[in-house]
This record gives sequence, C-alpha cells and structure tokens, in this order.
Amino acid sequence: MKNQALLDYINKHVNLTVEEEALLTSKVSYRKYLKGQYIVQQGDVCKYECFVISGCTKTFFVDEEGQEHIVMFAIEDWWASDLGSFITQTPADFNVQCLENTEFIMFSKDDIEDLYREIPKLERFFRLIIERAFVASQKRVIRNFSLSAKERYLYFKNQYPKLEQRIPQYMIASYLGVTKEFLSKIKGQLLLE
Repeated sequence: MKNQALLDYINKHVNLTVEEEALLTSKVSYRKYLKGQYIVQQGDVCKYECFVISGCTKTFFVDEEGQEHIVMFAIEDWWASDLGSFITQTPADFNVQCLENTEFIMFSKDDIEDLYREIPKLERFFRLIIERAFVASQKRVIRNFSLSAKERYLYFKNQYPKLEQRIPQYMIASYLGVTKEFLSKIKGQLLLE
C-alpha cells in the first residue's frame, strides 16, 4: 500500500485512528516523476507539499548570474516542496527537481486545510515537522558561518550517509558552498589522514 509509508511516518508523531487514516488517504494524491522533472520552479506557485515514497530531489535557486545554489536534498520519508510558496501561495523562490525517478504522496493546500479542520492532530503533526525543518535550517546557517568547508563536508557525510552515494559530487559541493574541485581536494586530504 503506497500510503503505508506516510501513515507509518505520521503515526510516529501522532496517533491516528483507522477512520482518521481513511480520511487522510482520501485527501492525498499519488504521483510519479521522472528523473529531471520539476515539482515546482522558481516563480511558479507551489501547489503541493510532497512526501517522498521513493527517489531523491534537490531544492535549489538560480542566482542572477545563472549559478545554482542547492539548499536541500530529500529522500525517502522526507518532504519536498517550496514551503514558503506553498504556505503563502505566492511565487516560489526555489526549484524542486527530481534527481532520480521519484514517487510522491502529495497534499494540495486546500486538502491540507480541510484535514487540519477534520483531524486537528494533523495540524500538530505538521507544526512539529515545520518546527524541525526550521531548526535544521537555522543550524545549517550557523554551520555555514562557523565551520570550515572540510568540517561541513564531514558533517554532511556523517549526518546523511545514504545521500553521498546517490548525489553527484558537484551537487554536494554546491550544497556545501564550495567548488567541485575544492571538494575533491578535501576528499583527497581525508584519504591521506
């Protein structure tokens, strides 16, 4: 059952009854995207909050010089969207693109609002998820300012061991805020240690 991964994830945080689970699953949609497809692009309004069943995405923005800046990756049991655009229904600051063929369970803004009214504990669940995302974002900003590139890479490698094998090195470099050449140099130094 495609919805089971989502239900298992939610039930780690709040306990849903069988009836609430049925209502929840009646309000979501399921979709597969191919590698390279976008869930949302900068300037478009983000229509869905997406739970990753399988696959991998990157969230990034492109600056005025055309340089790509990756701010997040998402794999199984993670969420992918431009949350600011989704919540405010205003143009997205970020692109979300599939790095692999990816399957999602998707919530529209209207359906999520209906679920908040009909199952109040889901509002608590999403608040907890958004709080965690906010804290993680703040900690990442602090790491970017206070840690060396080598320390940021080691943190990434230790914190997200499943990601490094699935993501091209130049994307990890972008996420870390270094060039791919500098990342190669860091990795070479670590091999010698």
